[in-house]
Order: sequence, then structure tokens, then C-alpha cells
Amino acid sequence: MPLTQHVTPANLATALIALNFIAFAAFGIDKARAEAGHWRIAESTLLGLALLGGTLGAYAGRALFRHKTRKQPFSFQLHAITVLQVAVLGWWLGRPLWQG
Repeated sequence: MPLTQHVTPANLATALIALNFIAFAAFGIDKARAEAGHWRIAESTLLGLALLGGTLGAYAGRALFRHKTRKQPFSFQLHAITVLQVAVLGWWLGRPLWQG
């Protein structure tokens, strides 16, 4: 069965919702671990979750848990991921539906 049969709007929406929940939870877990002085989630993992589509969950977790809000390199990288995703989405939505 080709992969395209599994990539439906419903499956894509479900995956994005799950990914955003995971990103949100990762920020909360990392904040709790930071406060307790325990092992932390790598910044690359947090940014990777955002890059894969969990940007809204990352921003929500960042705001709710007040985590990684003042760390400048991290903030810049998260904003850069957001700009990239918006640009790609704009390009994708703006392209013709058929390629003649």
C-alpha cells in the first residue's frame, strides 16, 4: 500500500495534534526537571519537536511554564523555525492546485 494512502487530512491533523501535545509536555517536563536539578531534555530535542510541527505546543508550553523565555539563542532558533514554517506554508498554499 503506497504511503500516500496513509497521509490523509485526518491522519495529518491527528499527528500534528499529538506532536503539539508532546512538545507542550516536553517543555513542562524540562521545566520541572530544571527546578529539581535533574537530567534535562536537550534544547535540540525541544527545537526538533517544534521543527517537526509542534511549534504551537512549544510556544504554549514556553508561555505557561515560563520556560526558556529569556534564553536568547533558543528564542531566536524557535522564532526562526516559526518563520520557516510560515514561509513554507505560504508557499504551499499559494502554489497552483495543478501543475500543467
